Amino acid sequence: MKRPTLLRHLLAWVLGALFVVWIGFVLIGLHTGEHEADELTDGHLASTASLLLSQRGIEFVGIRDAAPPTEDLKRHDYQQSMSVVVWDGQGRLLSRIGEAPVPPFDTSEGFETIHVGPSPQAWRTFSRWDSPQKRRRVMVLLSIEERDDLASDIAGQVAEPALWLLPVVAIALGLAIRRGLRPLGRLSEEVAALNIQSGEPLHAEPRHEEFRAVVTSINTLIGRYQAAVSRERQLAGELAHEMRTPLASLTLHAQTLDGPLTEAERRRAQTQVAQDALRAGQVMQHLLSLARANHTELAERAVSLDVVPVAARVLADHSQSALDGQHELALTGDESLVIDGHEILLEIALRNLLENALGHAPPGTVVEIEVNAAASWLQVINVVRIDGGGDTAGTSRLGLGLGHRVVEKIADLHHAAFKEVPLASDRRCYRLSFHRALSA
Repeated sequence: MKRPTLLRHLLAWVLGALFVVWIGFVLIGLHTGEHEADELTDGHLASTASLLLSQRGIEFVGIRDAAPPTEDLKRHDYQQSMSVVVWDGQGRLLSRIGEAPVPPFDTSEGFETIHVGPSPQAWRTFSRWDSPQKRRRVMVLLSIEERDDLASDIAGQVAEPALWLLPVVAIALGLAIRRGLRPLGRLSEEVAALNIQSGEPLHAEPRHEEFRAVVTSINTLIGRYQAAVSRERQLAGELAHEMRTPLASLTLHAQTLDGPLTEAERRRAQTQVAQDALRAGQVMQHLLSLARANHTELAERAVSLDVVPVAARVLADHSQSALDGQHELALTGDESLVIDGHEILLEIALRNLLENALGHAPPGTVVEIEVNAAASWLQVINVVRIDGGGDTAGTSRLGLGLGHRVVEKIADLHHAAFKEVPLASDRRCYRLSFHRALSA
């Protein structure tokens, strides 16, 4: 099914609006024409009555006795057939002319619509006395049918120009809209031909400010897309590298278990297999966390939440791990820190930081989560081995560990800053600073 174009959409609305306005003008023209025709005929009736009252005689020449009209006095389109009836003060008929029947006599004056004749027909009349003494009364009559014909003719003459104007204006508007949308059409073609995978920006140079903003926005989105793709590729490479070592070691030691080994060698191989499997599981867990962060960024909206209960829940979940490693857990600082964010993602970030701290803190030390509501940050602090013991490969520096990459991703989603804060040589501190609130 062919999709509608903007040109057709605009033409439909513009021509529809034009048609509605045109109908309004036609109706107004018809009403105005009828009103003016009524005023015109009433004026003729009053003028004729005044003219007749200014005469001294009261006799009219019969139609058969009248001389035929000359060429320049032939019937005009707007010439009307009026009838005249004259009475004296006692109601006696003095004279009449025209096709109208003689109406009943009364003493009223002014305009009136009456119905007279064997088969009553409507007539528009104007009556007037000659003087206050009321010696002579003149009535001028005009058929309502003839009056309506005149009104329709005048109304048609008023409305007829609109009939010719509508198609002309419609064609002119169509051509103007088509010409005006040509820059948008060219921009649309360039956008359709754009290959976002190549990272090539849109090189259009529009003259109109509105299109310039569109081009700038498209190029900005292309830049962000390419940056995101680059980060994802880099992360995929790091994940592949992190997975390659434990999987290769896991395969090697699993094959070794099938050969002739002493009991001590077998136990070492089994321990190494368990460690490699654990390492591979951690890498997969980080990968799933990143996937969850990307999904949350696209599908869920930030809500107002308190970070302190989330931190307390994470500490409670790791209490057994801390007990097994002879560590103590602590939550210090303010009792509340309200931000706009995603609770699940913040919990994942705190779990990564806490697990990293527990993995590198020597037995008998405290792992602490500190909250500062005034500065809008929380941090995880732990003591490290000064002698360099323990497995710190890939996690001792910010940005090298996959767990930290997960935390960095979550911090970016919350417009927060994630960094390592320098403390004493035997202490390590990682801080999440929510210095910019999210708009829900």
